[in-house]
Amino acid sequence: MRAVIVDPPGSLRLTELPDPVAGPGEVVVRVAAAGVNRADVMQRQGRYPSPPGAPEHPGLEVSGWIEQLGPGVAGWQVGEAVCALLAGGGYGEKVAVPVGQVLPVPQGVAVEDAAALPEVTCTVWSNVFTLAGLRPGELLLVHGGSSGIGTMAVQLAHQVGARVAVTAGSDDKLARCAELGADLLVNYRTEDFVERVRSFEPAGADVVLDVVGAPYLARNLDVLATGGRLVVIATQGGTRAELDLGLLMRRRISLHGTTLRARSVEEKTAVVASVRDHVWPLVVDGGVRPVVFDRFPLAEAARAHEVLEESSHVGKLVLTTGAQAPA
Repeated sequence: MRAVIVDPPGSLRLTELPDPVAGPGEVVVRVAAAGVNRADVMQRQGRYPSPPGAPEHPGLEVSGWIEQLGPGVAGWQVGEAVCALLAGGGYGEKVAVPVGQVLPVPQGVAVEDAAALPEVTCTVWSNVFTLAGLRPGELLLVHGGSSGIGTMAVQLAHQVGARVAVTAGSDDKLARCAELGADLLVNYRTEDFVERVRSFEPAGADVVLDVVGAPYLARNLDVLATGGRLVVIATQGGTRAELDLGLLMRRRISLHGTTLRARSVEEKTAVVASVRDHVWPLVVDGGVRPVVFDRFPLAEAARAHEVLEESSHVGKLVLTTGAQAPA
């Protein structure tokens, strides 16, 4: 099969790799498309290697068709259209994946577009709703509201009846967030998000979903309401900052730091099952949709990384293999 590997370090190269074989409890997916994520960029840069046992080439989510069933797999059929959450290996024409991390392509979603769903739905659902417990009527602040994670967080929070504030770096990006259901739009280049959120809701935000990390820590705590929950899922701005524990105690603030990629198969299986139960019906109904900004052939993965790093996009980028549905 063709696959994109990191070689030399910092670069991406299309090459030939052996076809994967489905082991016990696994399926092999013939890949139609793969989502492009910042974790892939970090892996290319040598800062985020694949977990032990996972394929060494990048790619955390794919869509396509089941080509092979491993021993012990039941409830799925060869040729079925699926998407899947991976620990690595999505940048290729085929990938083996534990069956518990496989989801059906939702009705009404194109197979290639479905590659934009697994990572963001699992990340947002497990962090904002399962961990932080966002409830109807509460206020969620999403940093990077126009990103893949951000556009999904906005849609899901809006669908469950929460209010949503977002930060983004341009008025065009903010306008797209408004179309997806955001109630408060903050241009972080020209406005202070603490002031804007407090003007909108004097009590503050109930949940903050953060990808910036250290530079935002103090202000994230300032913007939270009493009993608020801060969830940090990335540290694009840095990892070290001072923390006022007294503020956390007085305001009963909870601080969570999480990642998804390195979790066990059992943990990911539970997350995927919850997403299928709670998120997939919203996708089928059309209230939540994959937001795909652009598509690139697999051979142009390096260009897709450039676009992601330029941060001019809204939503997700995907790589396409050219594979067709089985006859």
